[in-house]
Amino acid sequence: MTDGTHVVAQSPPSPAFVSVDSDPRDDSELLTAHIAGDAEAFAVLVARHQPRLWAVALRVMRNPDDAADALQDAYIAAFRRAGSYRGDAQVTTWLHRVVVNACLDRLRRMKSRAAEPLPVDLDRSARFGIADTERPLEVEQERSRVAAAMATLNPDQRAALVLVDMQGYSVEEAARILGCAVGTVKSRCARGRARLVPLLVERSPEAEGER
Repeated sequence: MTDGTHVVAQSPPSPAFVSVDSDPRDDSELLTAHIAGDAEAFAVLVARHQPRLWAVALRVMRNPDDAADALQDAYIAAFRRAGSYRGDAQVTTWLHRVVVNACLDRLRRMKSRAAEPLPVDLDRSARFGIADTERPLEVEQERSRVAAAMATLNPDQRAALVLVDMQGYSVEEAARILGCAVGTVKSRCARGRARLVPLLVERSPEAEGER
């Protein structure tokens, strides 16, 4: 304690092996407890939302290693800056905003790189017109095609499409996460889709066969 104010540690505890179901506190209570000095509260909070946070990081970064680094950056930032949360949005929205910002910051520092195929269980390919099939090779080729096309978008457009088209957030929710106006999200999504459609057509097996 310092002048009655608790100073939290500089590194967050790992959310691994944390039992989420055993803690009855809601997100706001966990964040408040963390700020007050509860050593376990932050790990429980992060573990509760980790699957979706990881999915967003992976979609934006396009590479598991980069996504893991960005997610760790986000956890550290959220851990240290929890006191800046003002309650103007849900805690999960605030967490997603921190993750997206960490991803965008890391992307802007990185050189462009080739897109990596994305894991099957995180994919929402149907939003881009990719139907499910029992032929694994074709499914993997389709996902790789979408990933390569997504890689051509600028980070802001990609983040908007990840949240709205792939993670299923409403435009309003995405705007709160990204910290921008609803119209800005709509514009980024529209421009991103407009760029993706011709690229996906160009990279389709039919187009490759014609060439």
